Amino acid sequence: MVNIVGNVKPEDDYTHPLGPETNFNESVYFNFFDPVQGRGGFIRMGNRANEGYAELTVIIYNPDGSALFNYKKPSISHNDSWDAGGGRIEVLVPGEKIRTAYTGAALYMANPRDMQDPSKAFKSNPFKKISVDLIHTGVGPIYGHVGSMDDGNDFARAHYEQHMHVTGTIEIEGEAGVIQINGNGLRDHSWGPRYWQSIRSYRWLTGNYGDDLGMVLSVVGDHRGGMFHKGDQFLKVTDLALQTDYEPGTSFHRSFTVDVTLENGDQHQVLGKVKGFVPLRNRRSEQITYIGEGMTEYTLDGNRVGYGLSEYLDQPGDIV
Repeated sequence: MVNIVGNVKPEDDYTHPLGPETNFNESVYFNFFDPVQGRGGFIRMGNRANEGYAELTVIIYNPDGSALFNYKKPSISHNDSWDAGGGRIEVLVPGEKIRTAYTGAALYMANPRDMQDPSKAFKSNPFKKISVDLIHTGVGPIYGHVGSMDDGNDFARAHYEQHMHVTGTIEIEGEAGVIQINGNGLRDHSWGPRYWQSIRSYRWLTGNYGDDLGMVLSVVGDHRGGMFHKGDQFLKVTDLALQTDYEPGTSFHRSFTVDVTLENGDQHQVLGKVKGFVPLRNRRSEQITYIGEGMTEYTLDGNRVGYGLSEYLDQPGDIV
C-alpha cells in the first residue's frame, strides 16, 4: 500500500466532476529522465472543458542538446478522461501505476532556444513523427492536499505529487530502432480553477537519485519549501537557499546551488547543471508568463548524481 501524506485518496487519480468555474482545469503532469540514454522530457494534459479545449504539452530532450516539442489545444466537451490531441493518460492502478502515451508530430529544434519566438520557431524548424509509451510506477509517498471550494485558490486548489520509476519506449522519425526508457521522474495532479498568471514567480526543482531517494525544492514568492523522500519516509524542507547562474543577457538558468535543511535536521547541498533547455511562455490577454524548462543533472552532497526537471516561472515585474 502506497504511503499517503495529506488528505488525498488513491481514487483521486481519476478525473473529478467538472467544476462551475469558467477556468476549471484538471491537469496531470509526468516527467521522466533516463541517465543512461541521456534523454528525458515530460507530458502534460490539462482539461479545460468549460472553455472547450484541453492543453497538451510534450517535450523530449535529446542527449545532443536538441529537443522535440509540441503544444496543442484540442477541442473537448467533458472532463471524463485525458484523451485528446494524440495524448492519453490511463490509470492502471490508482495511487500506484499510470500509463502515458503520445502519438503525433513534434517540432524538432536543433537549438531549442528558438522557442523564444514561437511563431518563428514553428516556421523555421521541421516536424518529426514521434511515439511515446511509458509506465510510471510509484516509488515514494503521495503528498498533497484537497482544498475547499471557497479557499480563494486560483492555481492549485487540489494538488499532489509522487516520485516514480519510469519504463517504456520512445520512437522518433529518422532514428533507427526503438529507444528504451528506464529511469525515474515525478508526477503531478491538480484540479480546480487555474490561470497561470494567478501565481507568483517560482522556482520548482524536481529530481530523483534512484527509486530510493527523490526531492522537490520550491521557491514561490517569499515561501521556501519542498520535500525529500528517503524510501517511504517523507521529510519536509524547513529552509533552503538558492543561488542561480543565468546565461548572459537572459533569464535562462544554466546552473544553480541549493543549500537545504530538512525537518529532521539533515542538511544537504544540491548542485544543478542544466543539460537541455526549452523556453516556453503562456499568454492570457496582454499578460505573458515565461517558463524555462531545464533537463537537469543534480549532484547531491558532492557524490550522488540524479536527474530531473528545473522549472523557472517568471511573471513580468515580479522578483524572486
